[in-house]
Amino acid sequence: MEYYTPESFNKASEIATNAQGITRFLAGGTDVLVQLRTDMISPDILIDIKNIPGAKEIECLADGSWRIGAAVTGAEMSEHSELKAQWPGLVEAMDLIGSTQIQGRATLVGNLCNGSPAADSVPAMMAANASVLVVGPNGTRELSVQDMPVSPGKTSLSKGEVISAVLIPARGNNGGDAYLRFIPRTEMDIAVVGCGVNLRTDGEIITEARLCLGAVTPTIQVVSEVTKLLVGNKLDQTILDAVAKAASAASKPITDKRGTIEYRIEVAGVLAKRATKIAYDRARGLK
Repeated sequence: MEYYTPESFNKASEIATNAQGITRFLAGGTDVLVQLRTDMISPDILIDIKNIPGAKEIECLADGSWRIGAAVTGAEMSEHSELKAQWPGLVEAMDLIGSTQIQGRATLVGNLCNGSPAADSVPAMMAANASVLVVGPNGTRELSVQDMPVSPGKTSLSKGEVISAVLIPARGNNGGDAYLRFIPRTEMDIAVVGCGVNLRTDGEIITEARLCLGAVTPTIQVVSEVTKLLVGNKLDQTILDAVAKAASAASKPITDKRGTIEYRIEVAGVLAKRATKIAYDRARGLK
């Protein structure tokens, strides 16, 4: 195996573009190293991006949006008070990944690129309408997180492309987000269902809304029917019940050791209702 520590994302992309065999990028390593140890993969090329300038930075830009470097860890996000205040749901989602030790290594980008339908941070990023900066052989492009998942374990990135940062929109006024998941154990398990919600209000009326479900479809999805239900309305019990019903209807899970199809469909509705209420209260400054 050849190991590289490039000085820029352009160089990392160049190495990956010209590489022969299996190539993996290393940021936190919480997925790659596990796969190595269990012989799931045996990379020919390992490209370490942790020391590239900007890869470990969290930056609030002039327009109020956020740039989170590809190697920023969950622990570093949790310790950033301003990011946590503006996007608590996103930070909470990342904070649910693994143990305290894992939090010191795991990254948003790694969680996204692993391509798991049960990834915790991805529904929260997708609900926030986040995007990523992709550096590749044809230059740099911005790609919506919503367009990243293709199938379990597969993303839309092409050979030689590497993500340099996650871009989170400006929070703006009267916005709130939330992420909830259900797992079989109290900690450190894979989601049976995950739900991210992001919305904005004008008084009691919801003006923007996105709800995303994880672990209940082959790829993490935005539930567009929930947006139609929420926008233009205030959140009452009737709307919440309709949100739960729409989330359950959008769920197409499988039965596995963590839960049956019927159970996951029911839990999707419950989490959708709860996460929507938390986001709504946060948007109105009540939580």
